[in-house]
Amino acid sequence: MSSRKPRNTRAGRVTMQEVARRAGVSAITVSRALRTPDKVAEAVRLRIAAVCQELGYVPNHAASALASARSQTIVVLIPSLSNVVFVDIITGIKEVLDAQGYHLLIGVTGYSPDAEEALLRKYLQHLPDGLILTGIDHNPGVWELLRAQGIPTVHTIETLAGDDGMSVGFSQFDSGYAAGRHLVERGYRRIGIVGAQLDPRSLRRCEGCRQALRDAGLYDPALEIMTPEKSSIALGAALLETLRARHPDCDAVFFCNDDLAQGAVFQCGRLGLSVPGQLALVGFHDLAGTAWTTPPLSTIATPRYEIGRSAAQLLMRHLAGQDVAQRHVDLGFTLVQRETS
Repeated sequence: MSSRKPRNTRAGRVTMQEVARRAGVSAITVSRALRTPDKVAEAVRLRIAAVCQELGYVPNHAASALASARSQTIVVLIPSLSNVVFVDIITGIKEVLDAQGYHLLIGVTGYSPDAEEALLRKYLQHLPDGLILTGIDHNPGVWELLRAQGIPTVHTIETLAGDDGMSVGFSQFDSGYAAGRHLVERGYRRIGIVGAQLDPRSLRRCEGCRQALRDAGLYDPALEIMTPEKSSIALGAALLETLRARHPDCDAVFFCNDDLAQGAVFQCGRLGLSVPGQLALVGFHDLAGTAWTTPPLSTIATPRYEIGRSAAQLLMRHLAGQDVAQRHVDLGFTLVQRETS
């Protein structure tokens, strides 16, 4: 094998034509070997692969996308990579896309609608075949881009209605309502609500719980703590202590995320508060570890992994030209009663 070094400048990038000349085949054969290797004789394919490695050839996917009208790339925009909720969704998406030969291009918005719009404008330059976005709350500019570009789009974690793309998720409001209703039915009367991060989905699930308390004639705004701080176990412990200091008669609390509720369970242990004897607790999402607190935490279980898989499958069916009879899929949620309520 030649010791020739691969070119490493953009101006001198190795071309498919050079690979073809070195391998003694046509550029079309090289393209076919890279895109559909099963259609090229093994000996030829191996020779082309060896030349690609020798020259350091990297296929130009943008050019391939223009030529074939397909980039085999799906853009997925999520608020955070540190939040396991979105990691679970990504895991479901990736399993489906890998099986279909699609590449995943992930963008992290940091819960910022403006960052989401900026990322979308940037990633559209990669000519993605489809988009998977988080939630249904987007800047007007995002909706304009989606309509103008006509790229198949699936919104996750919540459901839409009508013809604006496709969606897979569940009702944030209804799930929060179910948590509040559960506490009411268990006999608690001084029920608090603790929310953090305050993204649109957290706000909707808190509003659902709030409405359940209103319907029961038990809502007291003084028993709420809402903060834009990032949701965490430490924050949950601190907010629990603050709420109890202000309102020692509070006998139950709904937390908009499980990490907050987990922190509250730990803090109750440190403060010597009996759970649920003195204070009942309900979280949201049924994250790993929620079933293993002491006592085990009641929560709303959400189908994150299934949302990812279903969203990717819906997009794949659309891209394959198959009929998509159900454009908006509600996967629901489950109230999991454990020992904290």
